[in-house]
Amino acid sequence: MSKFPVDAPKIKVIKTLERLGFKLVRENEHMAMVRENSDGTLTPLTLPNHKRIKSSTLRTICTQYNISRDDFLTAYNK
Repeated sequence: MSKFPVDAPKIKVIKTLERLGFKLVRENEHMAMVRENSDGTLTPLTLPNHKRIKSSTLRTICTQYNISRDDFLTAYNK
């Protein structure tokens, strides 16, 4: 099993989350993303606007937003 990327580039993390259904809606000190669910509700996601995102932050995002490790890594490695 692959490990989460350490210090992943911000652009690659955004592209990965977009592949998983999120859309970037705002980018200031933090980045705001939103995912529309099948039932019509919206799921907001906020992450720091750093050049590189730590693996612990990526693991926390996956846990909080019910994204499986395999799904995240597959989208990340595309």
